[in-house]
Amino acid sequence: MAVPAATLPASAPDESVQAIRRFNRFYTRQIGVLQEHLLESDFSLTEVRVLYELAHRENFTAKELCRNLGLDRGYLSRMLQSFKSRGLIKTAVAAEDRRNVLLSLTAKGRKVLAPLEQRSSDEVSAMLTRLSADQQKKILAAMCDIEAILTPSTSASPYLLRAHRPGDMGWVVQRHGELYWREYRYDERFEALVAKVVAEFIQNLDSKRERCWIAERNGENVGSVFLVKKSATVAKLRLLLVEPSARGLGIGKRLVEECVHYARDAGYKEIMLWTQRELAAARGIYQNTGFRLVAEEKHRSWGRRDLVAETWALKL
Repeated sequence: MAVPAATLPASAPDESVQAIRRFNRFYTRQIGVLQEHLLESDFSLTEVRVLYELAHRENFTAKELCRNLGLDRGYLSRMLQSFKSRGLIKTAVAAEDRRNVLLSLTAKGRKVLAPLEQRSSDEVSAMLTRLSADQQKKILAAMCDIEAILTPSTSASPYLLRAHRPGDMGWVVQRHGELYWREYRYDERFEALVAKVVAEFIQNLDSKRERCWIAERNGENVGSVFLVKKSATVAKLRLLLVEPSARGLGIGKRLVEECVHYARDAGYKEIMLWTQRELAAARGIYQNTGFRLVAEEKHRSWGRRDLVAETWALKL
């Protein structure tokens, strides 16, 4: 994690500068960015970072990549041309402004990136497994603090997405029960339904095609979503939740996008979800992500007599 000198006050003591430089050297050794090629691949760290951004953000332009990653325009242009000649990326003219060229990964590009992302996750996982649960929580909180301090353009604390771990399922059930009772008056039978869903997820988990994401902010869980297998070609998005204290930060949108990317990489052809008409914020996210309403049905459940269930679908 390189820290630009401009972030330090002009009068910063020399020992502070040296401490940060020492930490930079230590951390680069930990993540292996001093290797010529990253993750035993033919790609540099910057190239993998560009591929990652294109895989996890929709409708990126070269200008936005330059700004977000702090890259030289000419350097990035040469890199993108190389990617295109190798069939890793494709371009399209933006419908709303034909002067903008949108970048995205091809199927080949996603196939090339997938093992790199897996290797990166495996390396980080191996590092974390040497630490206790308390140590892991401390290091993640410290990283969030560093990011927050060095990102003065936003007053909101950053968040991270991670895979589930022991204790998370109980939190998912409890918060669904509490929040849906408080906000929509769904009684304890709704909480029982959530408990059934998470129990089936854990008991039948296919780790190659199913996943739970937990959003964490300041060391606390603030969101969740599940992607589970409905059939060989269809996945189901379930239990999207964002805590009231963390709403407005884009967490719900990010959780749904992660499900879409994961489902596509896992080989699914479609994602289905079941929700209620009155969940306006969630419905807005689904619609903006490309889901379409395919069915609706009135029903009486969880102590309510006026519910309308909706089924939404997204072709991948």
